[in-house]
Amino acid sequence: MHIVISNSSSLPIYEQIVSQIKEMIMQGELLEADPLPSIRNLAKELQISVITTKRAYDELEKEGFVVTVPGKGSYVAAENKELLHEKRLKIVEEKLLEAVVAAKSVHLSFEQLQQMLKLFYEGE
Repeated sequence: MHIVISNSSSLPIYEQIVSQIKEMIMQGELLEADPLPSIRNLAKELQISVITTKRAYDELEKEGFVVTVPGKGSYVAAENKELLHEKRLKIVEEKLLEAVVAAKSVHLSFEQLQQMLKLFYEGE
């Protein structure tokens, strides 16, 4: 598992871990029942506190991405991909709603917003 912690990120370290592990699950890099590194090993590898790593794992478990078996470790949850996809769609919808609200606040027309979205989507 390759997790990169950025000191220049505005996100707290535990959220960086959470988002990267979620992305690995969504991309299929981590599959159902795959074991995650132990909290101690991941903390040692990333040179961060065990408490920070535990917080990330707790958050992932709360959101249903991983399950923890006491004494054995944490594993990718057996949640189906459709539900995970729905969760991702919800995130996209929330971000788009934020963009629409921001666009309206600066009187950006729908066509201008659509043009900006097209540029971002096509990576230009």
